[in-house]
Amino acid sequence: MLGVCISNRVSLPSRHSQFLAWSLSKACFSTEVEYKPIRSILCANRGEIAIRVFRACTELGVKSVAIYSEQDKMHMHRQKADESYIVGKGLPPVQAYLNIPEIIRVAKEYDVDAIHPGYGFLSERADFAQACLDAGLRFIGPSPRVVQQMGDKVAARQAAIDAGKLQLHTYCVAVVPGTPGPITTSEDAMEFCLKHGLPVIFKAAYGGGGRGMRVEVEENFKRASSEAAAAFGDGAMFIEKFIERPRHIEVQLLGDRAGNVVHLYERDCSVQRRHQKVVEIAPAPSLNTKVRDRMTEQAVKLAKHVGYENAGTVEFLLDESGNFYFIEVNARLQVEHTVTEEITGIDLVQSQIRVAEGMTLPEMGMTQDKIHPQGCAIQCRVTTEDPAKSFQPDTGRIEVFRSGEGMGIRLDGASAFAGAIISPYYDSLLVKVIAHASDLQASAAKMNRALREFRVRGVKVCFIH
Repeated sequence: MLGVCISNRVSLPSRHSQFLAWSLSKACFSTEVEYKPIRSILCANRGEIAIRVFRACTELGVKSVAIYSEQDKMHMHRQKADESYIVGKGLPPVQAYLNIPEIIRVAKEYDVDAIHPGYGFLSERADFAQACLDAGLRFIGPSPRVVQQMGDKVAARQAAIDAGKLQLHTYCVAVVPGTPGPITTSEDAMEFCLKHGLPVIFKAAYGGGGRGMRVEVEENFKRASSEAAAAFGDGAMFIEKFIERPRHIEVQLLGDRAGNVVHLYERDCSVQRRHQKVVEIAPAPSLNTKVRDRMTEQAVKLAKHVGYENAGTVEFLLDESGNFYFIEVNARLQVEHTVTEEITGIDLVQSQIRVAEGMTLPEMGMTQDKIHPQGCAIQCRVTTEDPAKSFQPDTGRIEVFRSGEGMGIRLDGASAFAGAIISPYYDSLLVKVIAHASDLQASAAKMNRALREFRVRGVKVCFIH
């Protein structure tokens, strides 16, 4: 028999019954945080992350609301939401999703309670977070002040330094040697290089994703500054000593409005292309236990120091001698959050929503002693890129699509089906493939098997693994 009886849904706990249960549980904790249930969430994003948010909403009994550009009117994320509304008529495709006044207007007009930014687009824009609050909407992420502070790499470095100074503890938050603030001339860059030696790396003070990063000096300073100005609207740069052949380790954090912060262990994101992550593993393989403990402790310390709430990650570089250095905070959900979910069993998006409602981590059963990693998870990406053309994005209609599935394999995507139109306007990610097994070897075997099963025709694809 096909289909599911709709009457079965009455057995699911209602938002009212959840509210009563959570209200009763609050009596066990001393907190001043007010609980206000969220009835509807607009995701100010598109693609697979929007679908990921909508699925979490459905499981929590929350109405999901999508926005879409004119070019995305047939896109899958619109069809996965309970409601969808067009934004940015007449605007270029990407600009439609950056139109803050129109997104706020849609949210207010259709009685939305909260906005989830996803990742990319407006997710690290403090002015967007503030606009949501000013409109009486809840922003599912950190406060505008923290988004602003952590989005500025110079301010984030200083916060890490200050967090170490304020703690009477043997471990301070270590940072890579770098300029104390943005620099504006190649002469300043040269002075730093003479003091600390080569190689060094230039980084955009605002933004991320690998843009505005250059190794070496003279000619690359202007080039990196131009890239930063084009990508983020500000060409401010700072310099760091370049750590050769490091491992890139990031710690997943979750904080609530009562000041509680926990870590959900770490991910190894060392496999990168053009400074952008392409393969992620959780937990980090062969990471010394003492190093892991110090790294997670410092990440939690920094988050508490800045008053961090909701989900975020603290990123470190680990050198060959076992020394590690803070590099930045991502004040949002990460593309690779999936591997952390697989090893901890914790739904990060649902946790984000519950924190925004006013629940505390202890009420959600998330005290540090109850969070334990199980097994190993790997995430790889299938992208619509042509390896024969330096991985340039490819576009067109998918004629054939067959995915690798089975036990221990999770697929997160939005356009991964026969008949899907791959547009030239957005990111080339087609589907994220996540494998979870008892250990690294077993997880890698599952991933290898799953990727071998994929068959895609109509557009060029790249299996990044």
